[in-house]
Order: sequence, then C-alpha cells, then structure tokens
Amino acid sequence: MSDSLIERYRDRLPVEPSTPVVSLGEGGTPLLRAERLSERLGLELWLKFDGANPTGSFKDRGMTVAMSKAVEEGAEAVVCASTGNTAASAAAYAARAGLPAVVLQPAGAVALGKLSQALALGARLLEVRGTFDEALKAARELGRRGTHVLVNSLNPYRLEGQKTAAFEIVEELGRAPDVLALPYGGGGNTRAYALGFAEQGAGLPVIVAGEAWDRQSTLASAIRIAEPAHAAHVAEALTRTGGRIVSLSDEAILDLWRSLARDEGLFCEPASAAGLAAVAAGGVERGSLVVCVVTGHGLKDPETASRLSSPAVPVDPDPDEIAAAAAR
Repeated sequence: MSDSLIERYRDRLPVEPSTPVVSLGEGGTPLLRAERLSERLGLELWLKFDGANPTGSFKDRGMTVAMSKAVEEGAEAVVCASTGNTAASAAAYAARAGLPAVVLQPAGAVALGKLSQALALGARLLEVRGTFDEALKAARELGRRGTHVLVNSLNPYRLEGQKTAAFEIVEELGRAPDVLALPYGGGGNTRAYALGFAEQGAGLPVIVAGEAWDRQSTLASAIRIAEPAHAAHVAEALTRTGGRIVSLSDEAILDLWRSLARDEGLFCEPASAAGLAAVAAGGVERGSLVVCVVTGHGLKDPETASRLSSPAVPVDPDPDEIAAAAAR
C-alpha cells in the first residue's frame, strides 16, 4: 500500500497529476473489533482508531489534501484556529510543505500534548483572549484577506481528505456499518463521513453524534466548541441517515474513555470516547454492526489521563513486597 493517502485515493480526490503531494503517511488506520465492549453492549462493535495518524488525530487525513492544494495554488502561509488537534496537524504539514503556519488558540483551552506538538513543529502560536469561535472568526478574516490560507475544516479540501476514512471502513468490512458513531465538536468530521459513505453507493449508516452537554467548559477539550461551524450540514446528514445527536455529561464520556483503555487497550483522549458514549446511552438495536470513530490518541492530553488515574505505588526492590503490593 502506498504511504500517501492522496495516492491511494487519487481518483476520488480533487487533485491533479501536477498537484504536489504533502504527506506524512496518513490514513490506513486500524479498524479493531471490540470484543469485550461488543458483549457488554450487545452489538458487533468496531473501533476506527484515527489516533494512529502521524500527528495522533484524524485531522491529518484532511490536512494532507488541504496543504497539498495550498502549495499548488501558491500559498505563502497558512492559518487555523484550534483547540489543539488542528494546530498540531497544520503545524506538521506546513513544516513538511515549507510554509509558515499561524495557529490561533483560545486562552487556556488547549491540552499540553497538542500545545507541545504545535510549538515543536515551529508554528507561530498566538493565544487569543477569547473563545474558539472568536479565534475562528479572526482566522477566517485572515483567509479572506488573502495573506493566509485557512486550513480549518471550513476549507473544503479538508473534508475531501477526511471522507477517506469512510472508504477504508467499507473496504475492510465489505459493507457500510449499520451505525457510525463519532464525537461532535465542530461537525466537520460528521459531514466528511456522510460525504464519503454517500460517494461509495454502499448505503448510508445511521450517524450517531456524541456531543458534550456543556460545550463551553467540557473536560473533553477537543470538542469544546460552543458553536459548531458545520451544524447545518450535520443536521442534514442526520436527517438523511435517520441519525441523532446525543448530549453527554463529562462523567458519561469519561466512563467509556476508561472502558476503551481498560477493556480494549485503546488509549485515546477523552473527547474521542464521545461517539462510543453516545452508543452506550442506548437507542441502537441489539446485534447492529457499529463502527465508533476514535479520533485522537491519548497522548494528546496526558494531563487528564494522569489526573484521572491511580498514582504509582512506591515499593522497595523486594519481590515479596512487590507481589503484595500488586495483589492489593
């Protein structure tokens, strides 16, 4: 398999033979059968782990296409507003393309893992005194002025790249799932999956979108977006597929975040468990084939993982003491 997502799906993406491909080997992420959670929920449950992308989130799928087109069209710089994952992805692909990247982040709202990535990758990081929505408004204005290319999911090339996850799911399962569940922050990924499944003619899964009940202050920072930019398109996709939005407490999201880690060995950032939490909330017919999209790696938010887990137990290097401590 080619290392480039664009090369794998060139015939279904808006690229030309002359388009310079900016790639870090994205896509081709694991689709994992969740044996214990399937039994617990009475479903045939699969996990699409997009945390295995180069910068640790699904954003890389869209960024390879957006950055390749930006280079093709003569961009001199790129800009994005971000709660973290877009920042890391934009910084990485801009560095790969040799372009400056400006990242606008809402003050105090970005997890350490993502912040560290964007800084290490050389982005110009600006902390906006305001919300994500205000930062996005400013980024869009810079894009309109022509000084920077906007690489948020409002850039249509981002959605074109992200739709490829739907292609991969159908290729591996041999069909579309009955239900697709995923986190709902800005809504771009929900829109992209709907686009990808529709293009294949393999049938549309019912889309279940898990959002934080308190969007403005949820612990799940990746979906801490008060005003989803793609809300109208998400509503249309849900109507078309018979899907729904499930509003979740942080406790419900964290419960399934722990289950993914401890029952299935999959370490993700808390927001990535929102789709699974939406399924666990009920309303999915028993025995259904369900794919839950796990959007970001757990190392994106190490502080939360450390804070919510039991600390290490100090012991002397004595086998009897170690055995006793391990048994407690």
